[in-house]
Amino acid sequence: MSPPLAVALGDPAGIGPEVVAKAWAQRAAARLAPFFAVGSPEAIAAVWDGPVAIASDPDHAAALFDEALPVIRVDGPAEILPGHPTIEGARNAFEALELAVGLTRSGAACALVTGPVSKAQLYAVGFTHPGQTEFVAERCGLAPEMVAMMLAGPTLRTVPVTTHVALKDVPSLLTTELIVAKGRTTIRALRRLFGIERPRLAVAGLNPHAGENGALGREEIDIVAPAIERLREEEAELIGPLAPDAMFHRRMRETYDAALCLYHDQALVPLKTLHFDEGVNITLGLPIVRTSPDHGTAFDIAGQDRAEPSATIAAMRMAAECARRVAA
Repeated sequence: MSPPLAVALGDPAGIGPEVVAKAWAQRAAARLAPFFAVGSPEAIAAVWDGPVAIASDPDHAAALFDEALPVIRVDGPAEILPGHPTIEGARNAFEALELAVGLTRSGAACALVTGPVSKAQLYAVGFTHPGQTEFVAERCGLAPEMVAMMLAGPTLRTVPVTTHVALKDVPSLLTTELIVAKGRTTIRALRRLFGIERPRLAVAGLNPHAGENGALGREEIDIVAPAIERLREEEAELIGPLAPDAMFHRRMRETYDAALCLYHDQALVPLKTLHFDEGVNITLGLPIVRTSPDHGTAFDIAGQDRAEPSATIAAMRMAAECARRVAA
């Protein structure tokens, strides 16, 4: 038996506790591997009346899993009001993330699933990273540029080269070296995590029509095309630079295993359009497996029994599948 998954609940006032509880309730139908939550059990009790059991460690959690949702406690606010984030709640989310990462790095958990957090709230309690991805990378001893964020759904995987930056800054941030680094991380992860022996990678252009041979911009000629040539050394199939408006329809998606995109919305708009309720964020290049549902805290619907658990279930499934491949 492999260790269970560690699931950080995220902000206790968001929808993380609700979707994790709903995932446990659907564990049999969804064929989920054993998992345990890390965070405030009171946050779960505030939105769900199902069985919860406090676990002392991951082995204890695995033994409890069939009968109750196991939770490794991280003390949180005395009072939790769904939809009303607090500084104490942000601190609880931070500490739960720290503990869940540590349990996964130690091998006590086979993989990590992180629930949604509020970056604004986290910054108020001393969180200094752009997001959870960078935090997990640092705790694993890696610089941010050594990892990549993949958004994955049933028919599409996308990886943005630049992430949470202003659109006006993207052209100045793009370099051949950065595209090569993210591309290499993607190709190697497609082999290691997804079992694809010879990955097929499509690379997007930056400008309309991929620059029209320089008429609409030279980034494709000067930056992207040289990166593609260097990535061919990875024994992968490369296509591009492709016109971004024509590379995501069904027939094109069948020709590649992942799309390397140059900025945030170029990667996330098609993924969320196609797979809004099933999108998974998986961090590539880590020594551990880490996934998360591709949605936010949704404070506006927290506590109303309206949160859809499909993305969390998909993140748990993908984490378990990737962990099995890595362990094989």
